[in-house]
Amino acid sequence: MSKHFPVLASCLATLLVGCGSDSDSTSGPPQSSYLETYRPQLSYTAAKNWLNDPNGLVYHDGEYHLFYQYNPNGNTWGDMSWGHAVSTDLLHWNELPVALTAEKDAGGKLTQMFFSGSVVVDTNNTSGLSSAGKPAMVAIYTSVYPQGKTLANGQVLVPNTQSQSIAYSLDRGRTWTQYAANPVIAAPPAPFETEGQNFRDPKVFWYAPEQKWVMVAVASEKHQALLFSSKNLRDWTYMSAFGPANAVGGIWECPDLFELPVDGDASKRKWVMNININPGSVAGGSGAHYFVGKFDGTRFVADANSVIDKNPPAGTVYQDFEAASFDATGWTSTGDFAGKTPVVPSHGVADNQGSQLLDTYRLGKDDGAVGTLTSPAFTVTSKYINLMVGGGRHPRLAGAGDGTVPAGTLLFPGAGFEGPANATYADLGWTPAGDVVGQKVAAGSDADRQAAAGKLGAGVFNSFFGAGDTPKGSLTSPTFTISKAYINFLVGGGNHPYDSPNPVAVVLKVNGKVVRSATGADSELNWTNWDVREFAGQQAQIVIIDDNDGAWGHIVADVFEASDQPAKPVSDETTVNLLVNGQVVKSATGANAETLNWRSWNVDAYRGKSAQIQVVDNNTGGWGHILVDHIVFSDSAKEEANWLDYGADFYAAVTWNGIPDGKRIGLGWMSNWDYAGNTPTTPWRSAQTFAREFTLRTIAGQVRLVQQPVDNFSTLRSKALYSAQDRSVAAGVQALAIAPAPGQALDIVAKFQPGSASGFGLKVRTGTNGEETVIGYDAVAGEVYIDRSKSGDASFNASFAARHTAPLPLRTGTVDLRIVVDTSSVMVFAGNEVVLTDQIFPQPSSNGVALFAVGGAATLKELTIWPLKSIWAKR
Repeated sequence: MSKHFPVLASCLATLLVGCGSDSDSTSGPPQSSYLETYRPQLSYTAAKNWLNDPNGLVYHDGEYHLFYQYNPNGNTWGDMSWGHAVSTDLLHWNELPVALTAEKDAGGKLTQMFFSGSVVVDTNNTSGLSSAGKPAMVAIYTSVYPQGKTLANGQVLVPNTQSQSIAYSLDRGRTWTQYAANPVIAAPPAPFETEGQNFRDPKVFWYAPEQKWVMVAVASEKHQALLFSSKNLRDWTYMSAFGPANAVGGIWECPDLFELPVDGDASKRKWVMNININPGSVAGGSGAHYFVGKFDGTRFVADANSVIDKNPPAGTVYQDFEAASFDATGWTSTGDFAGKTPVVPSHGVADNQGSQLLDTYRLGKDDGAVGTLTSPAFTVTSKYINLMVGGGRHPRLAGAGDGTVPAGTLLFPGAGFEGPANATYADLGWTPAGDVVGQKVAAGSDADRQAAAGKLGAGVFNSFFGAGDTPKGSLTSPTFTISKAYINFLVGGGNHPYDSPNPVAVVLKVNGKVVRSATGADSELNWTNWDVREFAGQQAQIVIIDDNDGAWGHIVADVFEASDQPAKPVSDETTVNLLVNGQVVKSATGANAETLNWRSWNVDAYRGKSAQIQVVDNNTGGWGHILVDHIVFSDSAKEEANWLDYGADFYAAVTWNGIPDGKRIGLGWMSNWDYAGNTPTTPWRSAQTFAREFTLRTIAGQVRLVQQPVDNFSTLRSKALYSAQDRSVAAGVQALAIAPAPGQALDIVAKFQPGSASGFGLKVRTGTNGEETVIGYDAVAGEVYIDRSKSGDASFNASFAARHTAPLPLRTGTVDLRIVVDTSSVMVFAGNEVVLTDQIFPQPSSNGVALFAVGGAATLKELTIWPLKSIWAKR
């Protein structure tokens, strides 16, 4: 339960009003206008509160059921339950009451949560749970027991055990009864007995050839999919395991297994094993990959060309780190790299090549080491640079500074937290509330506080004290006059923005009103700034808020200064970068894993140019190290996996059971675990994508899984806003003379011929404020991409503003794109080969569309733009 402080509540009532999102899951579903800023108009969202993985997708009695991971009591992850919605057309959804609600004891402590799973219709009453004329809908899900559980047979399940259970419904999914003898699989089988806290996400389907049910679940940290069979949904027998294979940079979750015809030929069929991974996806963070192969009722075997080995690609090995020292490689070292050597793998490092690698954890300071290692200059002669990367996920921060801070003056005495020994914050002129009352100024290394790396001087504000993340409170500055253009300061700690339910944030109040805010990045202190020119001469206060007692539920702040120039944050990266003319043009980071995975840079555009490779470790926090090995110049990319979606926001992908026409239709959670808890939406958080049809298609000799929006998605189209054929697109940007309504959803179908252009495409959600989301094709690299670096609000995560790419060779001379633009997302279906899904958060007024070309002229063979009706329009 959250702690509440009367003093804090009275002090911050005006700051925190509206942040809560509690709901009573025993009543009907919450209500919404569905018109809030950023509310998707094409994809399902719960009216209120948090959702994540889609669960239990099943068609029954004329309805498509969508269950999903849901927190009925808040807008962040927690109290995991099964939300529920139904549709008759896969477009328009009706939210129903919560199906399975997290259980708590009399003291409010969780006793059972309902993690991901699936639903089947037991038409033949194999389970014995059906009644006359009413086949049971049976949910198979993961029971999580936070306090452990002792079963009727005496078996003791330790706290946080994950077991597989069932529940059934006889009224079309409206109410559910848990099976009395749950769990039906209490623990994973041998040899996975140690994985009881990482055994989850059962997907169950009927295997007609053997008249049995088949389940696929995961031993998530072992990167293995476990297959079971049952005749009655109650008694299960372990059959086999698949994995590890391909992407293993994060845990495996939410598996799916299904059969499809190849190229529409019913006589030629293959099976698809879909696995979701977090982190370690192609765009960073969470994502999905798949395997194509055979399933014989017992074992899944992937096709040889669907499994990608770890062997180096053909090419020239530029650096293998087998030398006796970094100096012996000819590379230049700085900081903690100086005088050090490559090392043999240890502390769980896996999948490196040869006997040595670069490991900054082994530079003598564990995660505390910082420095750079830079190669000699070389001339780019290959199309790709392939390299192995592991360690921490700390991407390069675009627009970062070098740590030089502009000249400034403290906003008021005490703004730098410097004072006599044992001074309290109140002694320095601040007004504390809640647990901050009476606290001494943190020195950054006090025994009862987490160290505050990056602080200036002796003192700092740090709310991680005593009981760690548990304390709550606030600190309010004296009033000061805004006298310069910028307020620069250091902020760190948790990423819980001011407009989230339980913020840890720094806010600026001008004349009593909050006008600016900042939060940490789940990291150490870093510089940020507020442009305050519009408030010149006005009275203001700084308020530091800690209203969060969860993970990273603390805030650190230091040195509030007025300045004529903005302070730039320092990139706390752990990266490998390609430098051309001294500028970073390609970058790679780890996935918070000690397994090295291949990364490929398409460098065709830089052939003939001088370049360098630089390894940067500028992070001293958790996972503050990087692993690098085997840099290879090659004419082919070393793929890591068969990615289901190349964007950042498609996870927990799963398909429907029981579709009557045999089609394979599915969807995914439209978010990413890197930032899902901090996206700027209220009173809901996260969406499911709209439904997609999956098919198998032979592309360049390999069977690939491809996707398109479901057929009836086009029924959302209204009269076309724009249409053109055979139009030349000269180098530059050409705005289209159309005027969609603010935030209008669009369906865009375009066909381009490259001509002399090196790149071309469309810009959507453009605005006079400089916002734009770019959907382009790089004709030199043979890649389609979404660039959301200027798409709108990206303040909640340092890696959000990024460009995501997918390989798309020019096979027919044209590039075919279908682009679906929603209020807060863009999906690109390219060439009937690849898909990219990205969230964006532009202003509603940013509703322009433009064509562009780079390096020459392209030809727009066809373009049609339709406005799309909201799926909530009839509410």
